[in-house]
Amino acid sequence: MMKKPGLLGRLYSALMLFFLYAPIFVLIVFSFNSSKSRSVWTGFTFDWYKQLLDDAAILNSFYITVVLSLIASIIATIIGTFAAVGFFDMKKKWREPLMQINNIPMINADIITGVSMSLLFVALGQMLKFEFGFGTLLIAHVTFNIPYVILSIMPKLRQLDGNLVDAAMDLGCTWMKAFTKVIVPEIMPGIINGLIIAFTLSIDDFVISYFTAGKGVETLSMKIFAMTRRRISPEINALSTILFLSVLILLIIVNIRESQQDAQARS
Repeated sequence: MMKKPGLLGRLYSALMLFFLYAPIFVLIVFSFNSSKSRSVWTGFTFDWYKQLLDDAAILNSFYITVVLSLIASIIATIIGTFAAVGFFDMKKKWREPLMQINNIPMINADIITGVSMSLLFVALGQMLKFEFGFGTLLIAHVTFNIPYVILSIMPKLRQLDGNLVDAAMDLGCTWMKAFTKVIVPEIMPGIINGLIIAFTLSIDDFVISYFTAGKGVETLSMKIFAMTRRRISPEINALSTILFLSVLILLIIVNIRESQQDAQARS
């Protein structure tokens, strides 16, 4: 039985959370400030959000981010689902090293992954005559999303009764039909969780996108970074608030789903 943290442990956790989230709270509050001041509150307004919606460059970045995240998360979910099933069916001596390789993109710092993929695209671009752009950005996002999808699906595969697949094939199903009619419905909660996590990671990513995007392709996080090079406008506060709340909502959905699934598994 785990020992509950004492007063000092709770105090340390509270201070850590305060220093992590206090700047974000200040950013959200001043996104509604009627003046451009970043230290003096002068009144409540939605003007900065209105200006944000009238900015064509920001809207274009938003469109690119949403389209990129949707396509990357769907592709990563499809590949990750088949990969997870393949890993699960392997013998342990093969599965373990491959799972370790699968975990590398999650263990690596984002900047290492971003620089590595950038160098890879440069080398391939010289051989295959292509340039950086939406395609390279999409490949990068799919690549770093796949491991998270696999890890979301693997626990559901462990809970799957293997006799169900054997019974379906004994009754005349092909492997693909057994996969779509038996395996997929049973692991669907894990697939949906993986899809949401992949979408969240794509929306939130900056470092890898920065190294793999080409000219004319700019995600929201890259747009925010570009805006901070100039004098910081309250529009950045408004944009950052929207981005933060979007990611927070998606993460809350994932955690609620996982809690419900754990409760169902125990009952």
